[in-house]
Amino acid sequence: MLDERAKTLLKTLVERYIADGQPIGSRTLSRASGLELSPATIRNVMADLEDLGLIASPHTSAGRVPTARGYRLFVDTMLTAQRAPLAPDPAQPEPSLQADQPQRVIANAAQLLSSLSHFVGVVTAPRKPGVFHHIEFLRLSERRVLVIMVAPDGDVQNRVIFTAQDYTQAQLVEASNYLTAHYAGLTLDEVRERLKREVDALRGEITALMQAAVQAGQEAVADSQEQVVVAGERNLLAVQDFSGDLGSLRKLFDLFEHKTQLMRLLDVSSRAEGVRIYIGGESMVVPFEELSVVSAPYVVDGQIVGTLGVIGPTRMAYDRMIQIVDITSRLVSNALSQK
Repeated sequence: MLDERAKTLLKTLVERYIADGQPIGSRTLSRASGLELSPATIRNVMADLEDLGLIASPHTSAGRVPTARGYRLFVDTMLTAQRAPLAPDPAQPEPSLQADQPQRVIANAAQLLSSLSHFVGVVTAPRKPGVFHHIEFLRLSERRVLVIMVAPDGDVQNRVIFTAQDYTQAQLVEASNYLTAHYAGLTLDEVRERLKREVDALRGEITALMQAAVQAGQEAVADSQEQVVVAGERNLLAVQDFSGDLGSLRKLFDLFEHKTQLMRLLDVSSRAEGVRIYIGGESMVVPFEELSVVSAPYVVDGQIVGTLGVIGPTRMAYDRMIQIVDITSRLVSNALSQK
């Protein structure tokens, strides 16, 4: 636990470093904090903060900079971010996302996040509910079955499944007719749950086939969407914290190129309401001490359907990023709800 004096000095140091990007010395800290403390006292407190791993001293300077742990404490206990209106400044044009095709809304949202933050904007595409209108099985060969699922909007998904036993085409027709007759119009998750409850009423071998088909259908729906939209990767080239560190930049661009890691991070973020902040390597998906992620889910008809966020340096104005992400998530929710 830090006393109030140490908290004030840490808060001041973090805020000054975010604003200036330069290591903070005891004299600057003394003036900016407004505390009547001697330089020796401030140096002692800074030494204590350094021992706790909250600040560090770069080799080239006598000043201190926050560590990822210091930023974490600052964000959790010292940061006050008010929820901003959708038009935060009457003198500025109100940010907006026009109700359009969902893909365009998502692409525009990623660009909006990037332009407002000057960092990287990321948005996951809305998850399809996985509702099917008709399902069909076609025997390809022994233990290989083609599953054809037709959605209410006419979208067709195909998937080959490998079954534990061989089925005749007559058995496949029987399973197809049963699924279509009893489960059409339900989501694949709902079908899965009902199959579990009704397993005793069905012949075991056909149940296994239908459960495999539901799993294949969910994978096909997931694979059919563009999962993550990324905008503004090149903004990181202008970030002072990364200048000259080509190795880190190369890793970052590899991360954006392989979007599956970002998808996992944003999936985790979507499990909780409100804005989430990952600092340094906390996310284990963006494993860079120099990077932070500010994310929030967006909602359609009361259901979380996707996540968006900003990726930038740990030295970012967190209060502003929280507002940008929060506003954008509400704009996306409003735009998609109008469809």
